[in-house]
Amino acid sequence: MQSTGVAPDAAFRLSSPTDCHPPVRAQEIPMQLTTLFNDDSAVSPVIGVILMVAITVILAAVIGTFVLGLGDQVSETSPQASFSFDYTNTSGDLTITHESGTSIDADRVSISGPVGTNGDTWADIDGSATEISAGSSITVTANDSSFASGETVRVIWTSESGSSSSTLQSWTYNG
Repeated sequence: MQSTGVAPDAAFRLSSPTDCHPPVRAQEIPMQLTTLFNDDSAVSPVIGVILMVAITVILAAVIGTFVLGLGDQVSETSPQASFSFDYTNTSGDLTITHESGTSIDADRVSISGPVGTNGDTWADIDGSATEISAGSSITVTANDSSFASGETVRVIWTSESGSSSSTLQSWTYNG
């Protein structure tokens, strides 16, 4: 037998004294690591399961929002618009002008307060208006020829379905 200069038991290493696996030769360790890194037979099923769970969760969330009616409200957000109010005390006329912001369907905006046209839409008050854009204005008149101190007039937007509404601007008389 030829001597290699290494103790006879040095070629074998046990990971622990109670290890039941056969001893691993030091030369085989690099080969096992490359096999470990190159063996991806269990990767595809794991990734497949993760993707299926993710798709199921996303579908459940989308379907749930529409079943609960939350999907309809996304498209019914109130427009961003600014209105100014100009009051003439002698006649009791209040001119409401769309100053800036998005254009709004005139049938979706109503005027609320102690005015002769309480609850009427912008389109009802101005018979020719179909859209309210910057510079559009209407004039409403106080019920008792003038406003009392503390009375409020509101410009109210209502969604097309009627399920939501929002006060776009309000004016309070401080006389």
